[in-house]
Amino acid sequence: MLYRAFLRLVDRLPRPTLRAQRLIALAVLASQAGICVTGAVVRVTASGLGCPSWPECFPGSFTPVGVSEVPVLHQAVEFGNRLLSFAVVLCAALIVLAVTRVRRRREVLVYAWLMPGGTVLQAVIGGITVRAGLLWWTVSLHLLASMLMVWLAAVLYAKVGEPDDGVEVVQAPAPLRWLTGLTALAMAGVLMAGTMVTGAGPHAGDKSITRPVRRLEVDITTLVHLHAELLVAYLALLIGLAFGLLAIGVSRAVRMRVFVLLGLVLAQALLGLVQYLTHVPAVLVVFHVGGATVCIAGTAVLWAALRSREKIETVAPVGEPA
Repeated sequence: MLYRAFLRLVDRLPRPTLRAQRLIALAVLASQAGICVTGAVVRVTASGLGCPSWPECFPGSFTPVGVSEVPVLHQAVEFGNRLLSFAVVLCAALIVLAVTRVRRRREVLVYAWLMPGGTVLQAVIGGITVRAGLLWWTVSLHLLASMLMVWLAAVLYAKVGEPDDGVEVVQAPAPLRWLTGLTALAMAGVLMAGTMVTGAGPHAGDKSITRPVRRLEVDITTLVHLHAELLVAYLALLIGLAFGLLAIGVSRAVRMRVFVLLGLVLAQALLGLVQYLTHVPAVLVVFHVGGATVCIAGTAVLWAALRSREKIETVAPVGEPA
């Protein structure tokens, strides 16, 4: 009953064009990736407890207040990151309204509704992270959940552009699609190891002396090697997938996605190496997190492209000669 009332309300809105739907879906993807990057800025500037309470910034106030215990810069950075959450929520709400108004197919509707649902879950995890004093594993969970939202937003963007009245087109046989899934799992392993490196690294997210952040007590060099070896495995699987897709003669669009993704992963690997050799400067951490979001989105779009929908043009039968 509530959903029917929602549909009646949505029907009063203007019908968005396919171009508008794709632009909104792109905004959803950009906002999800953007909040990952601003989260990295919060971490490397030690502003994680710039707003030491949640959902309020300070007890009794949702906005920063002038207190000597918390520097103004840290308050501004953390509060700015929280403000971006409103942009994420807005984009998520807009995509739900857009695809519901034009009655898109169920697949698109499911991915669209995952955006506000996942964003609410993210806010809860963020609150737990703050209340736990930036405990390293809560920060890792927060980042991994954010990266999952980037994946879902990228798939949503790909699915929104497909016609509802099209037919399903399988670009690759099942073994290669399974290999794509295995590649995604390897990428998830790289991310998990990366969060552990951060948990043991120099950027704790806060430098408070009275409330020190508990760190992961594991040798960081060991974790860096684990992270690098998982990246090699991910890259090896991706190269194998690329050769497999080229061997079966996939479409030009899929080939382009494979080549772009390979380039992105190689650039990300080079950035990580420079980051390690230069003792993890803060600015490179931010770029590395941004590069991770781009690689995740690229992998998701490639995965979606291997099983897509296309509109088949019908040709009217030619009349028989008299």
